[in-house]
Amino acid sequence: MYIVIAIVVIIVIIAWFVIGIYNKLVALRERVKNAWAQIDVQLKMRIDLIPNVVETVKGYAKHESETLENVIKARNFASGATGIGESMDANNQLTGALKTLFAVSEAYPDLKANQNFLSLQTELSNIENKISLARAIYNDVVMKYNTQLQVFPANIIGGMFNFEAATLFEATEAERIVPTVKF
Repeated sequence: MYIVIAIVVIIVIIAWFVIGIYNKLVALRERVKNAWAQIDVQLKMRIDLIPNVVETVKGYAKHESETLENVIKARNFASGATGIGESMDANNQLTGALKTLFAVSEAYPDLKANQNFLSLQTELSNIENKISLARAIYNDVVMKYNTQLQVFPANIIGGMFNFEAATLFEATEAERIVPTVKF
């Protein structure tokens, strides 16, 4: 009789332990999804703002059609991206195209003095700062989640329930290069 009770108690303790780890992994996975959603909101705001920036620059920088086309292509790619990985790649390309656009704008004093352009540039800069912060938060949450998936015994339970590691948001080589502008 005591052996049966002892076995039941051990099974309950193990089940309680497994449930606790499972729930922690689920909570962390949901935090990763939420952190990505926060980035996505900022990326959508940036995508919505870009046509206004392009139109403003178009009026002053008529000779920069290739730069403007690259921004528009990158924006369209970013707005059509599906999934976290594709969205990360697309928005990294968009960031690079915007850096080039703003580097080009330095050559046009009238554009730099245009109040509408300055306002758009400030708004875009604020969104970029929010994106950077959201990326940092996302990467922190992903690191906690991925670490939990790798430690014992959570790695066993995570494997049993098919939890998969999340992808960190990393800068691409293109983002690390300062754009060059030739006149």
